[in-house]
Amino acid sequence: MVRYTARIMNTRRDWLRTAAALATPALASKPAARVLGANDRIRVGCIGVGGNGYGTMSNLLKWGAGAGNYEIGAVSDLYTRRKERARGAAKLGEKDVHHDYRDLLARADIDAVFVSVPDHWHAPIALDAMAAGKDVYLQKPMTLTVDEARQVAGAAKKLGRVLQVGSQHLSDRRYAVARDIIAAGEIGTLLWAQGTYSRNSVFGEWNYRIDEEGTEANIDWKRWLGPAPKRAFSQDRYFRWRKYWDYSGGIATDLLYHRLGPLLYAMGPQFPTRISAHGGIYVQKDREVPDTYATTIEYPEFYITMSSSMANESADDFFAATIYGNKGTIRFTNEGVEVHPEGVYAGKGAAKRVEKVLETRNLVDLHAENFFACMRSRKQPVLHAEFGYQVMTAIGLGVESYREGATKLFDPAMQRVVKRAGARAGYEGDGKNREGGNNRVR
Repeated sequence: MVRYTARIMNTRRDWLRTAAALATPALASKPAARVLGANDRIRVGCIGVGGNGYGTMSNLLKWGAGAGNYEIGAVSDLYTRRKERARGAAKLGEKDVHHDYRDLLARADIDAVFVSVPDHWHAPIALDAMAAGKDVYLQKPMTLTVDEARQVAGAAKKLGRVLQVGSQHLSDRRYAVARDIIAAGEIGTLLWAQGTYSRNSVFGEWNYRIDEEGTEANIDWKRWLGPAPKRAFSQDRYFRWRKYWDYSGGIATDLLYHRLGPLLYAMGPQFPTRISAHGGIYVQKDREVPDTYATTIEYPEFYITMSSSMANESADDFFAATIYGNKGTIRFTNEGVEVHPEGVYAGKGAAKRVEKVLETRNLVDLHAENFFACMRSRKQPVLHAEFGYQVMTAIGLGVESYREGATKLFDPAMQRVVKRAGARAGYEGDGKNREGGNNRVR
């Protein structure tokens, strides 16, 4: 398993290194980014207009019809039916519908792109888009691998591009309220946090509907595979790609990225130090990724544990997002944030405090608005590239831990995986802990 993973990773690195050589002449010329004024209409290109991408495009049309001052200028996809559906919905001319996304990026009239494609294409498209002078709204997860996230974050910084990772839960105000409560010291020293994102279906999660007319005749399968291993055409892999390691990290990348980001936002964005993951395919046997998955992510001063299943959705009720400190606990509810004080500090029978946060706006709308506002101001969006990379490091190494059956160790200073971590708190070189007991690793 380890050898197989390494081979794929090397293939992807080689592919990314040579991506620039594959660019069209127009893209290689790197059109200058337009400087946006407060009243300029932002023209957007949609790369990928399948299920999520078509929904994103519909949202953009809705926002543009309002006071948002946005419009769709072009779309790109590799499936003929999807291209035609998008062209009709957005009322675009044939010249505005592209097969190769690089032709869309070569257009000087496009200011930003919304990228809604399988995970294995996130990094190549984001890197090409930023090189072409475009700002990027990149659907979660940020990338398929940690190495790719590092490259994307580095490019965003070097090129001065605005990049928002599309995990809309970062625009949920409950986590900003929790961040302020933690910063004020109300729950004391952070200890740990928990979260879940669970579902259930008799059909099996990610078994999306297959278009029977979706065949090699109207799907560019070779180009769709891109940096992934070469395989014979498969409708199941094309329409249900989240079930396969070549294109997805399963529960970790599709769902738990949504949960880790907000918790880490409240507790303090940073890189992890130690990650382990567990689980298996217990019910839904038609896949490579687990239907039940858990991960524990250690940071220098606290840890976060997340457990999720695609075969039991009750965990969402019994394993609610919670942050624990030595003086209090923050629990997230539908109404807002509850702060439960620890009795040993606040007194016996201390009452909880409720901070109501009733958001009437759709989180997807709010997250996109944050992106557009930052395009004009050139400030960092809430889930910017560096933060997205920090989250992706924990998520991606969790996937590697599960697949390899090994704990992954990460050095935040060097930003790379290491073979040996520093000693845990309380361990001293002579094998004695601070209380004098034997703490030697055997």
